[in-house]
Amino acid sequence: MKSFTQVKGLAAPMDRANVDTDLIIPKQFLKSIKRSGFGPNLFDELRYLDEGQPGVDCSGRSVNVEFPLNFERYKGAGVLLARENFGCGSSREHAPWALDDYGFRAVIAPSFADIFFNNCFKNGLLPIVLSDEVVEQLFGEMYAAEGYALSIDLDAQTVTTPAGEAFAFEVDEFRKHCLLNGLDDIGLTLNESGAITAYEAKRRVSAPWLFDVVK
Repeated sequence: MKSFTQVKGLAAPMDRANVDTDLIIPKQFLKSIKRSGFGPNLFDELRYLDEGQPGVDCSGRSVNVEFPLNFERYKGAGVLLARENFGCGSSREHAPWALDDYGFRAVIAPSFADIFFNNCFKNGLLPIVLSDEVVEQLFGEMYAAEGYALSIDLDAQTVTTPAGEAFAFEVDEFRKHCLLNGLDDIGLTLNESGAITAYEAKRRVSAPWLFDVVK
């Protein structure tokens, strides 16, 4: 998993409440479990005028010119500004996969659906909760200034605007540790590989029958 320390990214808008995971990545793309390749189909229903299908090259599809992520000013964005209850709906882990594969490193919103919020941390994506008033301010500043980029410092737990105004956010210490060090559940387990090996060696002595090869 990619570590998250400090990120400065162009901000892009998802200016609607209750964006569910089926809108983030539609159900037809859930067949793959590779964690990669979902970026072109992020917000597929909104980005394109036709219905997307797995394995189809998106470069020749007709795009919705009114959808912000298709605007030239938001190309290469790394921070998504969203409204309340972002990531509601089903528990699909493909939603943070798609956001990450597109290039987003953080999502800022007044609130998130619980399962989506948890899945973000497990996949190197930082969900940041800021108040409605602050999020409204960030939206306004972003719309007013092309090239609006936000600086996020996970260690300091701050979001800083181009004008230098900083907003603090809360994050669980364990989740913060995992993101700073790029540790997902597998990485955390591998960190204990020495203890696991020692335990298995001890069990081979105390219960050798558990390790007998079945023929």
